[in-house]
Amino acid sequence: MRITITTLVEQDYDTVYERFDRDLFEALAPPLLPLKLLRFDGSRTGDEVHIAIGPMRWDALITDHGRSPSENYFVDKGTQLPFFLKTWEHHHRILKDGTGSRIVDDIRYTTPFGRLGDAIFYPILYMQFAARKPVYRRYFSRS
Repeated sequence: MRITITTLVEQDYDTVYERFDRDLFEALAPPLLPLKLLRFDGSRTGDEVHIAIGPMRWDALITDHGRSPSENYFVDKGTQLPFFLKTWEHHHRILKDGTGSRIVDDIRYTTPFGRLGDAIFYPILYMQFAARKPVYRRYFSRS
């Protein structure tokens, strides 16, 4: 399955990329999940992020990152996932958009429950990531 969510923010794409840090990650945590950030190296190739969600682990490896005159990006791939996910790959794209930028969360995942399971988890995962939009807008406002 694939989820794509785009958010317009006020800051330029280089500033946004540099501020994808531990503080932002913690600000993006869903309010109803018992989430604990165990490790956050950053958003460069080889960095790792480890999360505890209650008794479950969600670990990811940054497998790629880069920059062009119009985009910054990094990709995290799940290395240890909660029981309801089989694969996870999240492309974080920050695109130049005038004096601001567009953050694109492009997520590809599968569940161990086949296509029906993928479809069942789609609205849950979509809502979790759509909830990031107001956080991104606040975090990257010019004021």
